[in-house]
Amino acid sequence: MKFLKLQQVMDKTTLCRSSIYNLIKTGDFPKNVTVMGKRKAWLESDIEDWMMSKMESAEL
Repeated sequence: MKFLKLQQVMDKTTLCRSSIYNLIKTGDFPKNVTVMGKRKAWLESDIEDWMMSKMESAEL
């Protein structure tokens, strides 16, 4: 299990910070989790699953 910081998520998805948080608000992007008591991060597998679902829906 690997956690990604916001910048890593931005680099991986090519989304900007505001787009990520807007998608989270609408339920269209994985939520971040609290790590080590206060840091926020995303599970890399959640981000990769989200990216795969976007690619699959684009193929339809």
